Amino acid sequence: MTFTLPPLPYEKNALEPHISSRTLDFHHGKHHQAYVDNLNKLIANTELENKPLEEIIRLSAQDTAKAGIFNNAAQVWNHTFYWHSLKKAGGGLPQGVLLKRIAQDFGDYDKFKEAFKQAGATQFGSGWAWLVEEKGTLKIVKTGNADLPMIHGQKALLTCDVWEHAYYLDYQNRRPDYLEVFLNHLVNWDFAAKNLGTT
Repeated sequence: MTFTLPPLPYEKNALEPHISSRTLDFHHGKHHQAYVDNLNKLIANTELENKPLEEIIRLSAQDTAKAGIFNNAAQVWNHTFYWHSLKKAGGGLPQGVLLKRIAQDFGDYDKFKEAFKQAGATQFGSGWAWLVEEKGTLKIVKTGNADLPMIHGQKALLTCDVWEHAYYLDYQNRRPDYLEVFLNHLVNWDFAAKNLGTT
């Protein structure tokens, strides 16, 4: 099995002015492509060569000899998930069951929003902020580098990429501003609700 770069689920300029087409040229066309290319090279002629992506991630996660495979496989998955966590004219309040679950587990939407921004802003170095479900409860978690919820028994609902290449061309060092814009204008609540199983 050779992995290919999945297309963006929208046009490259669809997220402007919040995320520029120039950022997506680099982030999707260069960074994400490089993870795909590296993964294909690393699994060629190995026992992982014909495995599905999620199985490769699980099999390589605890094996230090396969750290390179894990890092690239997880980043292919993380980025694909991130693109779907964004949409044109997104953001604002979620609806229906998802909003009720957020209110139940975080107090209200504003408390969720502040906690999510805090997680993203305080992730040291490169990484991700996630909304996940774990044992029936919604939680906010952050992971470093390529780490991701699936290897911790958590179900990812949405993510925000806080590696610098995700926002630096548009926001420079202002990661908190990028996180605010993500929640106000970009987050795809329909995707999160689908992952939760409420749609």
